[in-house]
Amino acid sequence: MNKARIIITGEKETFLIRALEKKITDAHIPCQFVTFTVNDINASWEGTSLVIIYIENGFSLSSDVLHFLSDKMMETGVQAAIIGEDLDLRRLKEKIPGEVIYKSYVRPVDNEAFVRDITGLYNKIEAGEFRKTILIVDDDPNYLSVVREWLKGTYKVAMANSGLQAIKWLGKNKADLILLDYEMPVTSGPQVLEMLRSDSDTADIPVMFLTGKSDKNSVMSVLELKPEGYFLKTIDKDELCEKLKHFFILHR
Repeated sequence: MNKARIIITGEKETFLIRALEKKITDAHIPCQFVTFTVNDINASWEGTSLVIIYIENGFSLSSDVLHFLSDKMMETGVQAAIIGEDLDLRRLKEKIPGEVIYKSYVRPVDNEAFVRDITGLYNKIEAGEFRKTILIVDDDPNYLSVVREWLKGTYKVAMANSGLQAIKWLGKNKADLILLDYEMPVTSGPQVLEMLRSDSDTADIPVMFLTGKSDKNSVMSVLELKPEGYFLKTIDKDELCEKLKHFFILHR
């Protein structure tokens, strides 16, 4: 598996950008300059874990490219470090969502300090510290394993084979989303949801039901509990991953 990498983007690759790029690669972090165009950014995006936007000689970055880059970062959970004069940074922050900006740096930048900062962030990204955590609750161990395999490359995945085990896990850990089997022995999915919502520590965790029944009455019974959503257990990997990605974009 290839390591994630950093791209530095700007209008052109200047001496200062090349110097910064060398400092980053010397820190054993894959890094590449990409011209600030839709085509070049899109072609180089795969594997990108952090974007450095470098503004030189005044603010003249294309609004269309900024919009494209912002959407790309929102969709993939990638953040940006931005470098420029103070005025340019303020203008840039008016054009891209604040949640995609990791940090801003006023020129002239102390390259050594900057690289130490970026290296720390990169190592956290590589370790998965910024991944969303999904707790899967299902009494079927085979189904648990399958879904975990589907999701583990993108999310931190925890598993519980009963509602009570899930409650116990949540007493010590945090989840960004719970995928909860609707039909389980002993403690059913609806009962688990009721327990979660009655506890202030877990009341706000989004819950999506997993159900094997697709008939109208069963689906209506699920929706009456007002979960964040539901998935039929016949869903395939690509559709599940796409729907989860869309959910986290909306709930960023």
